[in-house]
Amino acid sequence: MAAPSLATGANGTDLPRRRLWPAFGLGALALLAVACSTTSKYYDPADPHRTRTGFRNNYLAGPIGGSFVKWQWERIIQGLPKPPANGYDFPVVTPDVAWLQANRSETTATWIGHATMLLQVAGVNIITDPMLSERAFTVQFIGPKRKVAPALTAAQLPHIDVVLISHNHYDHLDRDTVSALNAQPGGPPLFLVPLGVKDWMAGVGITNVRELDWWQQTTVPGLLIDFVPVQHWSARSPFDRFETLWGGWVVRTAGTAPAATMPASAADRVTSAATPSGGTGRQQSSGGQPGRDVSQQAIAESRQAVNRRQQETYGARQVEIGRLGADKSTQHAAKPFAFFFAGDTGYSKDFSDIGARYGGFDLAMLPIGAYEPRWFMKAQHVDPAEAVQIMQDVHAKQAIAIHWGTFELSDESLDAPPAALAAAVKAAGLAADRFTVLKHGQMQRF
Repeated sequence: MAAPSLATGANGTDLPRRRLWPAFGLGALALLAVACSTTSKYYDPADPHRTRTGFRNNYLAGPIGGSFVKWQWERIIQGLPKPPANGYDFPVVTPDVAWLQANRSETTATWIGHATMLLQVAGVNIITDPMLSERAFTVQFIGPKRKVAPALTAAQLPHIDVVLISHNHYDHLDRDTVSALNAQPGGPPLFLVPLGVKDWMAGVGITNVRELDWWQQTTVPGLLIDFVPVQHWSARSPFDRFETLWGGWVVRTAGTAPAATMPASAADRVTSAATPSGGTGRQQSSGGQPGRDVSQQAIAESRQAVNRRQQETYGARQVEIGRLGADKSTQHAAKPFAFFFAGDTGYSKDFSDIGARYGGFDLAMLPIGAYEPRWFMKAQHVDPAEAVQIMQDVHAKQAIAIHWGTFELSDESLDAPPAALAAAVKAAGLAADRFTVLKHGQMQRF
């Protein structure tokens, strides 16, 4: 006897379809209830950014964005974004591939496109948020399409030792690109990722991975690498918002000055973020930002717990990963150098915290694109003026612009950010060369 179908009763009689919809509805509600009751595996009552429902930002009270439908409707009726004046014909520099592959002594930074930078520091080849695919999506026939080809292919890159991932959005974490890097000749690189992303990596067959929490440090030969907070969010579908962490990266040669004591405990930060003047003492959850009860008693208890564990958190919790697979026998002592890679971020006090903790950087790589309209983007994407402020907050000697000129992700024209940045640099009274806009493929020596 055939098994009963969804439209058939257990005795084989047909059921009226109108009776099926309540059953489907109840099933969906049951699944939703199960999903909503799941506690994050990273939940830690002593760490305010690790909530029961996911991760949260340090200083953001309220939604991370706004109405996506409203934004998309405005784009349609206003015809945005407008094509750039250059007709998408952005200048591209052809990198000296042979030189980059041979270099193990000079400190360099090469902009490959979007948030992908190749850094060569202390004989270590580092790539940030590698994205070499044509589209920023899970499949390659839909999704944001790049307007400028990557300046280097995976085959042209030097042997990559370290991959830094800021968060899991498709334009920053691309499956095909990280898979290609994992299969590079000479062995896979070390992938450094935020909390929660290691599981995704394992799912695509990448196992040489270390995941870090904010302010946690790891080492590779000659370098100290810290994961630091920025203001953003994470998701690879409508159903996993805030489930993995996001952040920026601080990389310093071993000879640089040690980081200072963290300027404020996590509990102190949640006080200012969650209880603004006139606030209720509960983190707002509108717009997808996870909520969390931050009553005064909870804040006090959290502060005490954090203070008790501060040495553990910023000392003994360091992760020692051993030596890299690549041969470093030709590496010699490097001059002190420190850089900050912001990834993707809105403006927040996190950058003053970073500046206070590390004292300053030789280089900061900061996003300047995907900022319009401000009512929707402000909390998650800085504009060029805010990027200039971040450069000053982290005390960077120089900055390089990233996250522009590659994908059309927002309402400003693709060529608009550099002009806005030049105006912001001038308004801040800074020399024009303090904040550099590289051409795709252009390399800078330090």
